[in-house]
Amino acid sequence: MPRPFDPVVAVPLPEQTGSSFPRLVELMQRLLAEDGCPWDREQSFQTLRRYVLEEACEVIDAIDKGDREELRAELGDLLLQVVFQAELGRKEGSFGPDDVVKAICDKLVHRHPHVFADVKVEGSGEVLQNWELIKAEEKKKAGKGGILSGVPRSLPALVRAQRTGEKVARVGFDWADAAGSRAKVTEEIAELDQAIERGDKDAMEAELGDALFALVNLARHVDVDAEGALRRTIDKFSKRFEHVERRVHERHGGFPKAGSGQKLALEELDGYWEEAKRQG
Repeated sequence: MPRPFDPVVAVPLPEQTGSSFPRLVELMQRLLAEDGCPWDREQSFQTLRRYVLEEACEVIDAIDKGDREELRAELGDLLLQVVFQAELGRKEGSFGPDDVVKAICDKLVHRHPHVFADVKVEGSGEVLQNWELIKAEEKKKAGKGGILSGVPRSLPALVRAQRTGEKVARVGFDWADAAGSRAKVTEEIAELDQAIERGDKDAMEAELGDALFALVNLARHVDVDAEGALRRTIDKFSKRFEHVERRVHERHGGFPKAGSGQKLALEELDGYWEEAKRQG
């Protein structure tokens, strides 16, 4: 058996079957051994929590950039987090890496009865509908709630909103088309305006939340990823504001400090903004 520090030899893509996975498990076990890495041995599920999120976000960044080499590397980092936590589970006697793989394999077989059993479906829509119903049944038997219980509360709010809308839509709780969803946006914006006019802070927060949720549902109906759309706008805004900042620095040496009593005219800043827009 090769030693843990021996490199894994890559094989041609058509021949890859995931057989190198045990090597990663072996390597993680070596790092967590008595004479392994002090830092790794100090970690817990709680301390690794932030790294799971960071690695998942880096995978998303690589996908957005279309960089396959970076994506390969980031998926490896994310897989490491899975193996790391599986080994922590094994050390405490709760579960291990093979249990993790068995659980997802069992889940995939159970939730694809149209592939592994005799259930008939027509199109991906029915596949998704069956998936949600089967998932809800699983959670009910396990005493873990219903259809929406599988949407993590820790997701970014826009992603959580879109996933919530997707899940209830798969069981028929949804507008028939985008028109109904668009009308709901208008309704919620009107209610937000009324709350602003009243100066009711609590109502403003509630109505703004309703308006955002309605916009996310509209995004889903027109097949737009709400989180991706907002990220794109933020990136565009940031690029344009960097131009504004450069122009302010060229002309004034920078923005006036807080408390200095000085303030740049909005008309000037808007002018720089329009320059940035013309540049694309």
